[in-house]
Amino acid sequence: MAEKIKTILITQQDPGGDKNPYSELAKKHKLKIDYRPFIHVEGVSSLDFRQQRIDILEHSAVIFTSRNAVDHYFRLAKEMRLTIPESMKYFCMSEAIAYYLQKYIQFRKRKIFFGNGRFQEVMDLIKKHKGEKFILPCSDILKPSIPEALDKDKIEYAKAVMYKTVCSDLSDLSDVKYDMLVFFSPSDIESLFKNFPKFKQNTTKIAVFGPTTANAVEDAKLRIDVMAPNPKAPSMSMAIEQYILDNK
Repeated sequence: MAEKIKTILITQQDPGGDKNPYSELAKKHKLKIDYRPFIHVEGVSSLDFRQQRIDILEHSAVIFTSRNAVDHYFRLAKEMRLTIPESMKYFCMSEAIAYYLQKYIQFRKRKIFFGNGRFQEVMDLIKKHKGEKFILPCSDILKPSIPEALDKDKIEYAKAVMYKTVCSDLSDLSDVKYDMLVFFSPSDIESLFKNFPKFKQNTTKIAVFGPTTANAVEDAKLRIDVMAPNPKAPSMSMAIEQYILDNK
């Protein structure tokens, strides 16, 4: 019989409030759940960006896959004293990212297009505007499926690395032990071993989200105890609850 789970560390930002699924889980099963991002984003300097030899203003359309991409696109434009023309077209992964643009530009729906959170939806929109010259602001870690989709349809675009995913300093956690660690990306695993090179799993349970994270955990010779999504649990909070109930 597995040991009962009492403490959990989520390697992401605290979602805040009492209505998020983890808060509900903590109340229901009397758990102590802490939050600590194992990775964070740092912007590329304008000097380093110039070395990529990409001219932002040479492009007539932008593809945004995240809010980070929006923030760093406009940050670099400001640092480089560039005025983004009103004729610029914006193609966003989701409606939430499209509305986030209001932080930087006057919202005009005729120049802003968005999908439903899947890149294929965005590709369908992009294909209708093949004459545009696209720029793709991204981090140094980009899902290969995105450039592959653009290349497949012969879209003219520039991959512009504007921010980087880096490991956070977790030295204050060195003496803190949790019954379960919850990981959401391969970078989380990299950060774990960068901060704690002698980490041994022992009885600690590991929960992972997505196949690429699972591959990173297995490559690190760690044991996966909770996998999400799965047929019974589409979310991480549901997968954790399933594990707790199965091991009562």
